Amino acid sequence: MQSPSKVSEASGSAPPATSVIEGWAELPEGLLHSIVALLGSFLDLLAFAGTCHSWRAAFSSYPSKSNFRTMLPPLLVRPNVRVKAPSSSNGHRKLRSCEVIDLANRNTPLRCQIPQETLQRMHFAGSSHGQLICCRRGYCLVVDVFTGAEVSPPRLPFSESCEEFYYCGILTAPITSPNSHLIISSQSSLFDWPVGSDSWSELKLPVNRVDQIVEFNGQLIAVIEYSLYTLQLAPNLRLEKIKTLWWDNMNECPYIRPWFVVCGDMLLIVDHYISFSFGAPVLYRPYRLDMSTKPAKWVEVKKLENWALFIGGDARSPPFSFKNPERWGGRSNCLYYAHYSQPLSLHGLGDDADAVWDPNTDENLVFKRNWYRQLQALWVYPSMFYSEGDGQ
Repeated sequence: MQSPSKVSEASGSAPPATSVIEGWAELPEGLLHSIVALLGSFLDLLAFAGTCHSWRAAFSSYPSKSNFRTMLPPLLVRPNVRVKAPSSSNGHRKLRSCEVIDLANRNTPLRCQIPQETLQRMHFAGSSHGQLICCRRGYCLVVDVFTGAEVSPPRLPFSESCEEFYYCGILTAPITSPNSHLIISSQSSLFDWPVGSDSWSELKLPVNRVDQIVEFNGQLIAVIEYSLYTLQLAPNLRLEKIKTLWWDNMNECPYIRPWFVVCGDMLLIVDHYISFSFGAPVLYRPYRLDMSTKPAKWVEVKKLENWALFIGGDARSPPFSFKNPERWGGRSNCLYYAHYSQPLSLHGLGDDADAVWDPNTDENLVFKRNWYRQLQALWVYPSMFYSEGDGQ
């Protein structure tokens, strides 16, 4: 990119001084915002924000950053695959460069930088708003996946006599938002840290751990033993059960390890089950929550039409949905599953299972979410794609 002064010299004449913008860094914010709106790839957006301080500030103040999450698929971060890059640090810790795959530009090599000590010593608790949430022995770190920048909350209550494990960790808003909360679930308690404060609030859980928290229709919904609870943060942490009916008049959830994902105006529950007929041996069938009835009931979704779902192998990695994936060469009514060994596998949902299944790919049959201490492959939208008030 040439500066305006160099362009002028090449043309052999200089424009009037009163009309000259001294350099690219001095371009007005409104013009920069109009440029941002025209960018159509993650690499373009990254290059724009990295041009100089004033351009990065213009991107940060761009009011429609969340629109990029409707235009571009989430990025696949593979922490187990290292890529060559100059050694660097975030000022405190050495950063490891990990492979990143952009499904919209598969031939463009990308990488992210995660503190090496975090990967080796901390335990993964969740991912939210482009941040990794990691804990160990009560100490927590919130780490930006792509920059390695860290935020250190106060220490969680920790007992040496209890087994340490964290089942869920999310942010309710971007870490820089003044009303952001960090929520973490242990085996028996739910903890809430208003970002920037000096203490945690604790709620003793009535039954068991919180496995997942999603934001749906402006409400936080916690999942405990496959039952749904609304979660209120103020004035105190509080859970209230949502009465629901399972399909086919079943008394309890028939799935073994389901997960929940917001898909447009639907809250879906999804899991896999084994098929003993010809064709795809593993089937995935989503159900949506119909809250127009009391109690609310789960209704089968025969086809997700023009939606695709994205999920990782760790039960705490957040799922994503994307509308019209054909825009970047993707496929609707499919599940993109991030693998540890191979980058990903594609699974058809519902009646599309046989059409997508590849009998020659053994790993295409494997889909099992679990809780791992070390970070697994996961889908992420960069923190730069979130504005204040955005959901996960």
